[in-house]
Amino acid sequence: MNRRNFVKLSATTTAALLFSRITYGVAEGPLLHAPDEVWADTGAGWFRMKKAGSALFTLNDIEVSLVKNGNALGVYLQSPGKQLACIRMKWEYDVKPGIKTFGDSWERTYGDAGWKTSGGTKKNAWYILLHDERQTACFGVKTGCSAFCWWAVNPGSLELTMDTHSGGAGVELGSRKLHAGDIISTESMPAENPFATARRFCKLMCEKQRLPKQPVYGINDWYYAYGNNSSSLIKETTALMAELVTDTNNRPFSVIDAGWAVYSPYLPGDGGWADDFSRPNDKFKDMHVMADDIVKLGMRPGLWTRPLCAKYNDSRTLLAPKITGRDDPKNPVLDPTIPENIERIKYNLSVYRQWGFELVKHDYTTYDIFGRWGVEMTDSMTQPGWSFYDKSKTNAEIINHLYHTIREAAGDMYVIGCNTVSHLSAGVFELNRIGDDTSGKEWGRTRKMGVNTVGARMHQHNIFYAADGDCVGLTNQVPWDKNKQWMQLLAESSAPLFISAEPAALGAEQKALIKQSFANAAKVQPIGEPLDWLDNSLAAKWKLNGREVDFNWG
Repeated sequence: MNRRNFVKLSATTTAALLFSRITYGVAEGPLLHAPDEVWADTGAGWFRMKKAGSALFTLNDIEVSLVKNGNALGVYLQSPGKQLACIRMKWEYDVKPGIKTFGDSWERTYGDAGWKTSGGTKKNAWYILLHDERQTACFGVKTGCSAFCWWAVNPGSLELTMDTHSGGAGVELGSRKLHAGDIISTESMPAENPFATARRFCKLMCEKQRLPKQPVYGINDWYYAYGNNSSSLIKETTALMAELVTDTNNRPFSVIDAGWAVYSPYLPGDGGWADDFSRPNDKFKDMHVMADDIVKLGMRPGLWTRPLCAKYNDSRTLLAPKITGRDDPKNPVLDPTIPENIERIKYNLSVYRQWGFELVKHDYTTYDIFGRWGVEMTDSMTQPGWSFYDKSKTNAEIINHLYHTIREAAGDMYVIGCNTVSHLSAGVFELNRIGDDTSGKEWGRTRKMGVNTVGARMHQHNIFYAADGDCVGLTNQVPWDKNKQWMQLLAESSAPLFISAEPAALGAEQKALIKQSFANAAKVQPIGEPLDWLDNSLAAKWKLNGREVDFNWG
């Protein structure tokens, strides 16, 4: 081979050659071969398992078996005699210095999402993308898996850890064989950029999609009311914003956020911790009438709820164990593995449907289960040493059951997950809040939590779910020149657009842009593409509706 052809070949196949070292071809696409090493943790430390066959690894009575499931490698675990906390698989894999990696987040992002230079100890939740300026290699697990999974790139190896804790202790599987997850991989096609590869890979990870029938947009009261809402305020803002709606074939939602339910006597006035999420407080009185009023004003009614919030006088037998972050007696949390609690959640959702609400936004379940926010889940998901009522299910299985309960009980209502585990929400909820809260008080928070997450997670949009980057907090405290750019990005990228507008902040210019933004958001549009996301954690160059748009986030 002459030098010219060698250079041409190496420039287009370097990543592919690296990729092929740990994969083999099948009709449906690349598939990871069996790992070179498998380790198990039963709570007493890591022990290397013995290879007992081409796709079987053992350690005493613990077994890890690998089975080809279509285009994926299924991982099955057995541990009849011991708790099982984690397994780790390792493939020999050489990564060039300077290669860029992208990993997902456990639930929402916290201003920390984006491409990184390889190395370090970051847990790349669910999947990892590797890019060497020429090609992109992708490794992940399919959505809805039964373990919390993360990837790590180390010198000479690629590793996948599957966390099988139940609460803060290893799961007790007994005689059950656990299908922990399906590993899937792919590489970029010729002339395919990393964004297109990432979107195609998301479709491989999430084969069964559940998306809104039409684009979702509307208003939310949180970022100007912050829980100090009422039926009269909701009607006032709904009527004001309904005047700006032009598409009567796809009407917007008016979402009532925290503050509507009966307060706990321990926390009077705290809408984020209500005592009974099936009953309104005196500021709202009749939620059926409230929903009807929103419809009469020209919008569709939506409602916020907190599924695992317990009543102040609930029996201790219904509550999750007290751990750090979940030990305030004023904030009792329901154990999601107790059937009685699941029935209560189902009942509350059925009540919302009876009231006439068409969308429900549920919040806080990840924090209420683990006692930690996703950004705090670094060394471990939660405090060690505790268990739920049911010790036989992994945390992922417990969450999957909770999510499917919510989805089924919601019926024909749209569901927005907030503070939900992204990879377990995919294909279950029509919409998912992909970043931490934006703000109606400070632009810096919206830039960090909103702009960052939309740029970093847009490749998931309308595949995993409709990716909700959170609200435009339109108040007099946030500079209009920044907010109008944020509104434009959401309105023209096909992402859900929710505006939380303080009536006093609505002048002629604001109303004109809202009217145009509502019109854009109501219709199907091309997926917005961040053009500089490889190098900019606050993507400022976008392809929107076939044109390039530059933003100045400040």
